[in-house]
Amino acid sequence: MRRFGQAIIRIAAPLLAASLAIHPLAAAKPKAKPDKARIELETQLRAHITELASDEYDGREPGTDGEAKTLRYIGRQWFEIGLQSGTNDPAHPWFAPVNIVAREPDTSRAFFTRKGRRLYAPAGSVLALTSGKRGLVENAPVVFVGTGDAIPPRADLAGRVALLLDGGIANSDRQNALLKAGASAVLTVLDGDRSLDNVRAQRMRKGYALASDSLGGDLEAFITVPALNGVLVGAGLDLARLQTEARQPGFTARPLDLAVSLEATTRETRIKSHNVIGKIAGRRPELGAVMLLAHWDHFGECAEPPAEDLICNGAVDNASGVAVLTEVARRLAKMPEPDRDIYFMATTAEEIGFLGIESFADNPPLPLGNIVAAFNIDTVALAGKGQPFAVVGKGMTALDPYIAAVAKAEKRKLAEGDAANAYVRRQDGWALMKHDVPAVMISSSWSDIALVEKFMDTDYHRPGDQIGRGLELGGAADDVEFLTALARWFSDPRKVPFARN
Repeated sequence: MRRFGQAIIRIAAPLLAASLAIHPLAAAKPKAKPDKARIELETQLRAHITELASDEYDGREPGTDGEAKTLRYIGRQWFEIGLQSGTNDPAHPWFAPVNIVAREPDTSRAFFTRKGRRLYAPAGSVLALTSGKRGLVENAPVVFVGTGDAIPPRADLAGRVALLLDGGIANSDRQNALLKAGASAVLTVLDGDRSLDNVRAQRMRKGYALASDSLGGDLEAFITVPALNGVLVGAGLDLARLQTEARQPGFTARPLDLAVSLEATTRETRIKSHNVIGKIAGRRPELGAVMLLAHWDHFGECAEPPAEDLICNGAVDNASGVAVLTEVARRLAKMPEPDRDIYFMATTAEEIGFLGIESFADNPPLPLGNIVAAFNIDTVALAGKGQPFAVVGKGMTALDPYIAAVAKAEKRKLAEGDAANAYVRRQDGWALMKHDVPAVMISSSWSDIALVEKFMDTDYHRPGDQIGRGLELGGAADDVEFLTALARWFSDPRKVPFARN
């Protein structure tokens, strides 16, 4: 048998060689067929981004025609996909109102007294600011708190204005802590590197908040060193002595023989905006819900002439997120009915302070404690196909082991470490986490922090963030596939038991 086999091989070998000579492609590896579904997905993602980031939408600024076009586009897409309204409010199907107020500082007034006698402070040497329509304190006693490192008891601050040494610290943490502890206002002495002009440049800009009928707001003021010295001399005090006193070990706040009246007002503009909310109804909504969200808004016209391009189109941030959200919805709508409800939300006003998501949390269409998991989608069209997935919020919720299980089942790789957590406070998921909703952001783009930082340093929040400028759809398509799998997994109470938050 061995000889017979060897003979066959000797005969067959030349015939095989001849055959290959005549047909050189016979032994070549067949070319892989194009993944038609994948091509269609990337094409659809590009179509969404191209539409939403076009100049026709004028940068998708809340309260503008750009918003109206954006809402119509998203609403039409979601309706045609087969979602139903998720507002759970018959008066406002699909579009949940978000009322925003834009405030600009207007008037500022300050004067000091001692024993009823007016003390002189030059005009323009004090800047008073409020977070509301009007902030006012009249003839309030002043308490010196030094550098504010140790916050005095409420009894020492209530009804008083805290006099704080600035020391060149630009953040508002100390002022906010003093106000929270009961101070009627905080008067900061600009005894460091900052000038009153620096403060004006930073604080006289337009600010945004959710609309409220309340009149008052926090009251802060800033005063120059020469102006305060003039006031203190009239009160028999000396700033240099106060600064020395504040540096002594065991320093505690003490009242000064001085009173101050402060008033600040703002000009207001009301903006009517909307979150878009849809859902896939589950068989057993009492077992909780899954949520996917992405913010739709951007900055509108963010540059000024003579710049040629004035529009911040927001292609990557965050037309790409809305595109991924929409395509996840399309896939899930075609799948068998889930046990849990799956909500989809496109939020407004993320760029001006997470106001859309805060409005949702203030008036949710379902109890926040019923949300088993929320997946935010933001700035995702940066990475190519096949990158690992980063979890922004890794280690900060109870979702991690379930996410790891889905990744294993889907043969997806999760990024090592938690470098992406540096950005956890800069996205809508953080606002949900503050309301005890387990929320993370999962994307292949965020596994390469150098790539994210390059975007932040170049096109982020600039007119350069548009179609054709570094737009990568391979990773965005990966995100669609993985987020779809995550939503299916978390909508199954057998895989993720319901634990009310």
